[in-house]
Amino acid sequence: MADERNFRLEIITPERVFYEGDVNMVEFNTTEGEIGVYKGHVPMTVIINPGVLTISEADRAKNAALHAGFVEILQDKVTVLAESVEWPEEIDKARAEAAKARAEERLRTKTPETDIMRAETALQRAIARINVIS
Repeated sequence: MADERNFRLEIITPERVFYEGDVNMVEFNTTEGEIGVYKGHVPMTVIINPGVLTISEADRAKNAALHAGFVEILQDKVTVLAESVEWPEEIDKARAEAAKARAEERLRTKTPETDIMRAETALQRAIARINVIS
């Protein structure tokens, strides 16, 4: 029997349907801060900020690294249109740590040519990847 507290979650990237199912709650970062969504949430659209995505199903929680995109929140459905999202087993820890070190170095030794926003976003993505597999 379906749990009346559940709502539909769809996570779609340009390459695949990353997740589709009924969940109790979903948590992720937005440009305005961290948000947790339950069934009956006020409808809104938000912009994703890189971070850990937590999907709470009836019997377990799953984490993934969510990088960029938009989320449409309705009272009984949440749709995530993501540039990129990765399960922990899809992440190469050494590569994520190297990306973090590069981004930190770019920010530490910035020059007039340094794209600060790009370096900060790269750092956030690397941290999200590392946090998901830690």
